[in-house]
Amino acid sequence: MTTTNPNSPEVLQQEILAEAGRACDEIIRRAQSESATLLAAAAAEADKIGREKINSARVGAARRRELMLATIPVETGRLRSARIETVLENIRGEVRRQLLACNFDSHKAVAALAAEAIRQMPGTDFVLKISADDHARFGDGLEEDVVRRSGRSPLNIRISADPAMTGGGVVVEDADGKQIWDNQLQSRLDRFWPELRRQIAVRTLLVGNNEPAGGAA
Repeated sequence: MTTTNPNSPEVLQQEILAEAGRACDEIIRRAQSESATLLAAAAAEADKIGREKINSARVGAARRRELMLATIPVETGRLRSARIETVLENIRGEVRRQLLACNFDSHKAVAALAAEAIRQMPGTDFVLKISADDHARFGDGLEEDVVRRSGRSPLNIRISADPAMTGGGVVVEDADGKQIWDNQLQSRLDRFWPELRRQIAVRTLLVGNNEPAGGAA
């Protein structure tokens, strides 16, 4: 019977190989276990991040929707204000056109405007500046009409043709030129337009009684 020496190189080699195999199997088992744990943790983290991003996207979308909805009244108001402004400016342009057309009694208009100014100005000596066209048509005799309409006497009134004036009306100055009352039709329209535009807007239902009637005059 043949016996094997336990200390022989062959036996030692087999034992080393067996131990190495067992160690390798343990390393692989542990690696597989750790890998599975890591993969599960990674999957859970990825799922968490995914849910957070989805929730964040939903919150962001909701916020953007709210912001968009909030801008609708503002934009609507802006467009409405712009439309009202356009309508009012068209009305203003038409009024100006009719004033320049002078489709009325210019003599009476100038006399009334001059008398209105003189009633509010101290003194007795005045210069009435009117356009050259008005001066040629009815300059003579205008003084008496103005005195009568003003209700003041005595008055010393001189009529002067001003080539720079267009569009009708009158500019009243005292003799020293210290007091000037611009009652040209265009000047009156510019002065009265803020209140006129408000009344027009309210009466035509463009705005309510307490709403502004567009931009500045």
